[in-house]
Amino acid sequence: AEDGDIYDCVDAYQQPALKHPLLRDHKIQMEPSSFPIGFDIKSSSVPGVSEAQLPIIDCPIGTVPILRNNNVDNVAIQRSGTLASNGEQFEEAGIKYWDDRFIYGTQASINVYAPYVNERSKDLSASWIEICNGTKDRPVGIGAGSWVAPGLSGDSLPRFHIKWDDEFQMKSCIDHSCPGFVQINWRIGLGGRIHPVSVYNGTQYVINVYIFKDEETGNWWLSYGKGHENVGYWPNNVFHYLRHKGNYAFWGGFVQGPTASSNPPQMGSGHFASEGYGKAAFVNNIRIIDENNEVVTPDIVRALPGTSVPSKYTYYDVGAGDNGMHVLYGGPGRKR
Repeated sequence: AEDGDIYDCVDAYQQPALKHPLLRDHKIQMEPSSFPIGFDIKSSSVPGVSEAQLPIIDCPIGTVPILRNNNVDNVAIQRSGTLASNGEQFEEAGIKYWDDRFIYGTQASINVYAPYVNERSKDLSASWIEICNGTKDRPVGIGAGSWVAPGLSGDSLPRFHIKWDDEFQMKSCIDHSCPGFVQINWRIGLGGRIHPVSVYNGTQYVINVYIFKDEETGNWWLSYGKGHENVGYWPNNVFHYLRHKGNYAFWGGFVQGPTASSNPPQMGSGHFASEGYGKAAFVNNIRIIDENNEVVTPDIVRALPGTSVPSKYTYYDVGAGDNGMHVLYGGPGRKR
């Protein structure tokens, strides 16, 4: 790619996803059967916001780009991918949202920064959206957004990642670190650098992310950007709890890793949420998909904004309007 990352163009039917024991005879779905009604990012209520870009990979049709990470060996990738392992520390700030009736998808504009993460810590800092189902003490989730994770990527740049919980192997997976996510896009590579980041010449940058359930197949699709670039999907049959719908969503930031609580990295822009737009990171245009396959603004009464450690990370200005819900979040972590 132009930014120096190297991708292998892998035959779509040889990609890691199809090594999953439940996907050995899987026929790849090349596009969603339909999109939810009203599934679009409207003009932002925040001025001076532009869409950030992912690198475009020139792979032949019929293949998919798989990032070749020359900085980190496979053992390190698998270790980073097992986010639920013992000893992992976790902090978050943003909006938790519980709704047992329906969550069939979500869309949001995620503000992109490059928070400081100690390169030797194997911690990560994420700006994120997620849908889950299951019990409150053990939800099963799928999510996407921007990460800075030096232990995974070998650099401190924000990159576009996905994560999901493999119920069968009892671990969490990143991108193609374990089978399960079927990629169909031959131009966008998971783990790719996001550019530019906020603030560049005074402009705030966002990535527009969509996760939605296909009405016909039940697969959970991931799309990127205002042009709705379909990246791929999580097949319905690899889930138990999340097979039919979600009952929980999260929008905001989190930090995770061996020292994420004891020596916490920055979250978002590294500024507290109360410092406001232009300094604090945000997620806006937050909407969900209901049982009628329509995009709606989340019920503000069910929104539970909060932070796990107010001295280091905060939230502010939670609200909802015609363009959906929004929240400011983040913080400096420990003093440096």
